[in-house]
Amino acid sequence: MRLLPWEYGIRNVGRSPLRFSLTVSGSALVVGLALACGAFVRGMEKSLTTSAQGANVVLMGAGSEESVERSEIDANVGSLLLASVPGIRSRLGVHYVSPEVHLQTSLQASRDSEKELVVVLRGVTHQAFLVHPSVRIVEGRAPLAGRDEMMVGRLAAAKMGVSDEELAIGGTLRFDNRAWTITGRFSAPNTVMDAEIWCPLRDLQIAAKRDNLSGVVATLDQAAFEDVDTFCKQRLDLELTAMRESEYYGKLAAFFQPVRTMVWTTAVLISLGGFLGWLNTMYAAFAMRVREFGTLQAIGYPRRAVVISLLQESMLATACGGLVACAIGIFLLDGLAVRFSMGAFGLVVDSNVIFVGLGAGLLLAIVGTLPPAWRCLRMPVSSALKAV
Repeated sequence: MRLLPWEYGIRNVGRSPLRFSLTVSGSALVVGLALACGAFVRGMEKSLTTSAQGANVVLMGAGSEESVERSEIDANVGSLLLASVPGIRSRLGVHYVSPEVHLQTSLQASRDSEKELVVVLRGVTHQAFLVHPSVRIVEGRAPLAGRDEMMVGRLAAAKMGVSDEELAIGGTLRFDNRAWTITGRFSAPNTVMDAEIWCPLRDLQIAAKRDNLSGVVATLDQAAFEDVDTFCKQRLDLELTAMRESEYYGKLAAFFQPVRTMVWTTAVLISLGGFLGWLNTMYAAFAMRVREFGTLQAIGYPRRAVVISLLQESMLATACGGLVACAIGIFLLDGLAVRFSMGAFGLVVDSNVIFVGLGAGLLLAIVGTLPPAWRCLRMPVSSALKAV
């Protein structure tokens, strides 16, 4: 089959700057929407899956497997676990066992403030940094017990709906009618902990008026998960259940699956509007070139060759729009904080998301070009040559 020269399609792309700019902007909008949705879904998935450590086991109250925040267990579970299950990881005599209290509550920025700042507080000991190695203090220091001090996560401000300056080190937040001083800032990339506020375990227990725990996180070494599970089943008086941390966050990811489905459904519906706009643009652009298409067929080029040339033009314009959208997505969307019920997470624009966006642009170019091309090329050559 005789094909049109490659240069012919490239020259036609720039023949009408207005049409080219409209085509690029339309494709950039569709690709940008696909990037935004992909970054949202990817960021949520990574925040839930990256939060888990493969060797970690979570002990929580029986019946609270879906949310550790609703769990209540005895304060001595950590020491009982160490006494009953050998093989828990340790370093320099310090065992990787972290008793924790998880509390979703509201804080105030000042005494006179009426705005409720909803956030997840986590009461921890120093062992929390052992079982959660992704947590790194990037500014300031860890809070000390007995001083009403807190340490904020990198995305805590986004979760609370305030600016980073309002959570600066040295500032205060009010909880339990007391002012708590912010002493540090930590980062736990792509985890739910990144949007939390940490404070000493005993201080949070006193403020929340509770003497129990939400859960205990332990890192296994020689011990197996079955050993911990057997301990929980033998101690019926403690009413415990054991879950691998990866399983716990996997269930949370499954719980939010409808949200991800809704995001993609919304993206498809909005993209449909962009696709129809693209069709209108292509119909108008090709209708003005009917005589040109008839001339190409008259000099010996088959219809398939003309269609391939039109696809080449559309794909080139769509590629330009897709690259513009990808550049904007990388610089503006990547890392952008988004709030959800468990905290906040950053949008992730990685290679998979870019592949989805460029794939959407390629699909737009192919599907959006064939119908108007078929409409213009199906008329006889003699009629096409007489078209105005």
